[in-house]
Amino acid sequence: MAKLPSRLHHTAYVTRDLEATRAFYEDLIGLPLIATWCEVDELWGAERTYCHCFFGIGDGGALAFFQFANPADQELFGPKMPESPFHHIALNVDAETQDAIEARLKAAGYDLPNFYVLEHGYCRSIYAVDPNGMTVEFTRDAEKADQINALRKADAHSELKRWLAGDHSINNNFRHEDEMAA
Repeated sequence: MAKLPSRLHHTAYVTRDLEATRAFYEDLIGLPLIATWCEVDELWGAERTYCHCFFGIGDGGALAFFQFANPADQELFGPKMPESPFHHIALNVDAETQDAIEARLKAAGYDLPNFYVLEHGYCRSIYAVDPNGMTVEFTRDAEKADQINALRKADAHSELKRWLAGDHSINNNFRHEDEMAA
């Protein structure tokens, strides 16, 4: 590829309750509602009426959510989110932003399984489940992120090949670095 895409413009999901979604992303998390599009389009053989809201992120991209006026369209295009922490979106934040989001989630009564923290070694992540059942990760890089990323980039193909061949040993010594030093 001559030139990579410059950023994620937006990622889109269907919600059953745009107001609950707005309250979570705007009021609780702090992402501003930057656009609301109310539209009717001929899509997949029928006229569809929907509202499409965008919540801004710092690089100019957005998280977008649709809600359909017709319950049949809502059901057709809005399958339930998988209840899995491995189906999520991750947003990069700095320490101050992560701390503020974490404090607001705790103050709002979020706890397991709808809120948890993981220290990955290469980053620290807080996870929250939104009103749609989607897991959202707010991650901040470790201080040595540039060094760690360079290491993983240098061996990305060989590590994938090794793992696929059946060697499932871990290569994340950064997660356990503090434990090993003790």
